[in-house]
Amino acid sequence: MAESGTRRVDWRALWASGDLARFCFISLGILLHATNETMVATVMPAMVGEMAGVQLVGWSLAIYELGAIVAGAAAGRLVSYVALRTNMMVAALLYAAGALICAASPSMQFFLAGRLIEGLGGGALVSLAYVSVERLFERAVWPQLFGIMSAVWGVAAFSGPMLGAIMTELLSWRWAFGIFTLGGAAMALASLIVLNTPEATKPRPSIGKAPPFPVAALSCLTLAVVLIASAGVDIAPLRSSLLMVLGLAGLALFFTVDALKPRSRLFPSQLFSWRTPVGAGMTMVAAFSVATCSFGVYGPLLLTSLHDIPILTTGYIIAAESIAWSILSILVANAPPRRERQIIVGGAVMIAAGIAGFAYTVPAGSIPLILLCALLQGGGFGVAWPFLTRIIVTSARRDEQTIASAAVPTMQRIGYAVGAALTGIVANASGFSEGLNREAAANVASWLFLAFVPLGIVGCLAALRASATDRPRGSAG
Repeated sequence: MAESGTRRVDWRALWASGDLARFCFISLGILLHATNETMVATVMPAMVGEMAGVQLVGWSLAIYELGAIVAGAAAGRLVSYVALRTNMMVAALLYAAGALICAASPSMQFFLAGRLIEGLGGGALVSLAYVSVERLFERAVWPQLFGIMSAVWGVAAFSGPMLGAIMTELLSWRWAFGIFTLGGAAMALASLIVLNTPEATKPRPSIGKAPPFPVAALSCLTLAVVLIASAGVDIAPLRSSLLMVLGLAGLALFFTVDALKPRSRLFPSQLFSWRTPVGAGMTMVAAFSVATCSFGVYGPLLLTSLHDIPILTTGYIIAAESIAWSILSILVANAPPRRERQIIVGGAVMIAAGIAGFAYTVPAGSIPLILLCALLQGGGFGVAWPFLTRIIVTSARRDEQTIASAAVPTMQRIGYAVGAALTGIVANASGFSEGLNREAAANVASWLFLAFVPLGIVGCLAALRASATDRPRGSAG
């Protein structure tokens, strides 16, 4: 299609052709994954009250993110060998099976197994949604379709906590996962019907040889996160310290192995070097992703245990954090480039202030102040992230800019997985290793957020460095 024809999209024709309906169906995979991801924290108080296992709360996000990282990396490569429709059906069935295991779990251990399977299915569905845009739709409508995808993420971020809270209040936390079981099964069936074009039913090999799957790197990552999470289950100074050291060594090995495999690497070169905007920017992504997990994982559990705050209220607070992210991203999108540094640093300071503020507001139980901290944390991400991503991508070497663009969300997921594992260590060491009670919750609330303030400071310093060292596009970095 000529360039002049790419400016305007005929949505009526797109709907008449069936392409728009097909795209809306594909976006359902993103909705299922993202809604489930944000829902779990609000059902956690009821779930722990029924099944116990408060020591494993941190695992619920860590293991889900691990599954999503592995499946996301695999799905983009599998479509070169297996039809898109088949990939989509398998991913949806995996997701449904994981949700069913979660819904029927008799113990936290079974629940975590379900979360891993859910993560595999959900991560694959998200990756396949983006692949589908490239495979099934004309380039002219890609910007509009990616815009719709962004809106879907926003809807999911708001609806997840609400769904979890409402289902827990009206029926049971198990019904929340039951809905996702039905959603995954329905998507698998619909994939068979809707994805009926040649582009979807036949594999399409990539130009040249498809990049190999990063087995060694992702194995190191998985082992590292499991070791870190295990360090917090039964707190014992020698054992926990050893597992922690081994886990951190595994993380270092993961990044080292990734750098040694140029054809399958997940991250650009000089990943954490503060001499480059790429390295400083990725450090900021990693630091804040790890540091902001505490409230998302333990917030509702602490608020209900300490202050008897209704689950629906905690759901609104978590949703408000996501809404602030989306709204402020839109508001600053057209800011002039000369304001870029102030915007990134300002966003970083907002995030750090939110992290530190939770250390006071959660033990105090002030809903307005807790909401303010949530808005600061989410709004800070919304302000800084679009401009930080631009700096990282445009400052990367020309042959690594595609890798750099995908590396930001990948690093976020890794940060969430590691952060969730670390929150488990802090929470259990502060009192949850003895079980869930008001005294333990009070002690956990005092330490859980303070422990991550240093990482918030690192994020702010990295923001200063990244925005101060921006280089022209194509720099060797």
